[in-house]
Amino acid sequence: MSKILIVEDEEAIADLEKDYLEMSGYEVIIENDGMKGLQSAMNTNVDLIILDLMLPGMDGITLLREARKMGCQVPVLILTAKSELEDRVTGLESGADYYLTKPFDMQELLAVMKTILRRRGEVIPESLNLGNISLSQADYTLRGPGKSIQLGKKEYDIMRILMVNRDMVVSKETLLSRVWGNDAEAVENNVEIYISFLRKKLDFLKADVMIVTIRKLGYRIVEKNSREVL
Repeated sequence: MSKILIVEDEEAIADLEKDYLEMSGYEVIIENDGMKGLQSAMNTNVDLIILDLMLPGMDGITLLREARKMGCQVPVLILTAKSELEDRVTGLESGADYYLTKPFDMQELLAVMKTILRRRGEVIPESLNLGNISLSQADYTLRGPGKSIQLGKKEYDIMRILMVNRDMVVSKETLLSRVWGNDAEAVENNVEIYISFLRKKLDFLKADVMIVTIRKLGYRIVEKNSREVL
């Protein structure tokens, strides 16, 4: 059983994550401030650290840098409300393996965790890969064979969610909630428009993956030669 360390000062969020992960078969430890989080990271045999950035005692970036200086090689998933590009780059350059912004879907969190844990002991790339494309977590760049293109923030968020959940259909409602949050003016048509933008960019890159519409359910990203293309 994998052991997960959650360093999160918002107890309601930490408890929600703990309950979900324990139901999924993980052992979970919670620390609510940065200093205790660093101590647990160094003194407890854990397989993954889920780290918030805004912490009392010691902020998440400082915790991460100190842990890496002290030889901690445990994979770190940053989970925070700070979504600006500079914050993402800082987190990754400080030694994080992945960066997920709040609000988040528990299924997405679990999918990311499984990917990181499968790769433990390997060098974790700073990009998501599928077919002949890669999506940079640091600078929102989508790369194909010989070409690359910069995505806007919402395009990046949608593409990341689809790639992380490549084995699942993602509903319009999930995309709307995860990407637009509490924006009262956001409607389902927004999702369709941005999916259209992404499809055009995949065509431009000559990608061998495509976003398919699953009628009445949502969207899924698949390789074009896959049997799963409907």
